[in-house]
Amino acid sequence: IYGQVISEILNSSITIYSINFSLPKEGKVNLIIYDILGREVRRLLNNEFKTAGIYSMDFNGVGLSSGVYFYKLSSETLSGGKEFSVTKRMVLLK
Repeated sequence: IYGQVISEILNSSITIYSINFSLPKEGKVNLIIYDILGREVRRLLNNEFKTAGIYSMDFNGVGLSSGVYFYKLSSETLSGGKEFSVTKRMVLLK
């Protein structure tokens, strides 16, 4: 069973993007935002331990230009094995 991104919600009036996801197993999780050129612009989770469950992380786009960004959600087991990785596109509008 793999983790999944459940939904993304943009609140354009305050440039907050909510990323909702589920994890089927506990593990270390990374959630990184990249610009269109592949440069890291924010790291929302950095090898943070999470138990199985449903989560919501907010991405604040203040200080970034409107445009296309990508977020990569990845998880690995506590023993270091890769569990899953997914990359999705989002559009930031101001």
